Amino acid sequence: MFGAAANRESRHDQENRWASFEAEAMPHAASLFRIAFWLTRHQAEAEDLVQETLMEALGSFHRFLPGTNCHAWLVSILYHRNSKRRRAANRLTLVSDSEERIAETIVFEAPTPQYVTDEDVLAALEHLPRTFQEVVILADIEDMSYKEIAAAIDIPVGTVMSRISRGRKLLRTELAAYARAHGFAGQRVSSID
Repeated sequence: MFGAAANRESRHDQENRWASFEAEAMPHAASLFRIAFWLTRHQAEAEDLVQETLMEALGSFHRFLPGTNCHAWLVSILYHRNSKRRRAANRLTLVSDSEERIAETIVFEAPTPQYVTDEDVLAALEHLPRTFQEVVILADIEDMSYKEIAAAIDIPVGTVMSRISRGRKLLRTELAAYARAHGFAGQRVSSID
């Protein structure tokens, strides 16, 4: 009799945990997919990464503190899962010295044309080195704070700030080049900052 009661409590606890998880975590699935797609560049891999992330999050949901930022917590898990996948595939990507040197040499901050479409910005973003892409996406598209980004991708806040600044400069330069190439150089422009 005691075993049946304990089993019912366990099932009830599981149902409550799932309901809480569904309310807190599942609304962030689309955002997680966008980030995963940027990381993997393949739809199937991104779907798998999101599924692994949500499964791990569900398994450790008892450690999530209600009232804290669930999105940042999930992004952190996603980045850790992606790192594990990369290490397993022996494809760990690091910032190269040349990428850092390129970012440090940029002095011209070209303003972003007003008439640039979202597709143009995404295409320009594709030309940035990967390390700058990810922080710009997390900050400017996913609206994560510097501290949340630092925790999610496991780098110091100062590095996040530096990469965002450099990434935005590179993005402005790409967009200015696009504008010149398409004959928009003489039109009025505004800054994205």
